Amino acid sequence: MDTIFPADTVEFCPHPAAQDLLICGTYNLEKTSPETTSPQKRRGQCLVLKATLPQHPFLLHPCCSRQIQAIDLPAVLDMKWCHRSFSVPPLLGVADSEGNISLHEWQESESQLQSHSSISCAPSDVLCLSLDWSTRRNNSDAGSLVVSLSNGSLCILSASQGSTSGLAVTDTWHAHDYEPWIAAWDYWDTCVILSGGDDLKLKGWDTRQGFSQPIFTNKRFDAGITTIQSHPHVENVFAVGSYDNTVRLFDKRKMLVPVTQVDVGGGAWRVKWHPAASRKNDLLVACMHDGFKVVRFATDADGAGFGGGEVVKRFDSHTSLAYGVDWSFADTGGESFIASCSFYDHSLHLWTG
Repeated sequence: MDTIFPADTVEFCPHPAAQDLLICGTYNLEKTSPETTSPQKRRGQCLVLKATLPQHPFLLHPCCSRQIQAIDLPAVLDMKWCHRSFSVPPLLGVADSEGNISLHEWQESESQLQSHSSISCAPSDVLCLSLDWSTRRNNSDAGSLVVSLSNGSLCILSASQGSTSGLAVTDTWHAHDYEPWIAAWDYWDTCVILSGGDDLKLKGWDTRQGFSQPIFTNKRFDAGITTIQSHPHVENVFAVGSYDNTVRLFDKRKMLVPVTQVDVGGGAWRVKWHPAASRKNDLLVACMHDGFKVVRFATDADGAGFGGGEVVKRFDSHTSLAYGVDWSFADTGGESFIASCSFYDHSLHLWTG
């Protein structure tokens, strides 16, 4: 599929009633004439798609998608669905290039996302680079968001009683000397946040201790840190990706030395653990300059952690920067459906792995 604007993020909906729902975020830096002195505008869209996901991917026709909505926004840098009670509609958080986080709620009766609320985290010349919900494991209706900002700051948005926006900025602090490309919750202990950026530092923060200093700083990186995800099925495990073509697994109790690491052949822009516990060893990686890959980690000798990893599937149909990727939450009993998107060729693909 042609996304028209360059594409950089894609997410499947986790809600059981909407697992065929897929959203893709785009980012377009508008061209200006040489005599123009005003800054370039960053425009984007949230594309809403319905995916056709056959129950038996090997036997039936390939998965495909159709666009049902396009929401005009400032350029989109990251998006995440909130894992919350299945009794309420799916809720999407969007990070944009003008310092805003907007929330959009899926209305099944109208088959579209409706604007729920929006909140400014920073001045309009600051980009929201990433966001993560705290509710991946507890499905709380009142979760919090952590957001990383291009001015080096992180901020936390929490549910606010009586607030018309639904969320309020509860904490903001300077975390990194250069762009913090990523901030992520510990899904097992939502008082803990990890962040990483172009200052080559991986840091941990504990909301109970304040933000004057991190609880740890790992300086043993030779390139910027781009992506972090807490494992939703294995406590204490984090996957961390970097521009240095390497994905490292860390144990939270020893964050200065990786448990294992694997060369993925290109800068790792996004990592996503498989949503099913039965495939807890599988990690999906967007490898920027080298396509998309499924990495499978071995179980270590005592069965409690992970050993070395190997690439068991790769997808190379994209011809540009591999940025956005996600697993479908639909259980097919075999390989899972995967969505991936790339930048300059503005394309979206569906495949299995």
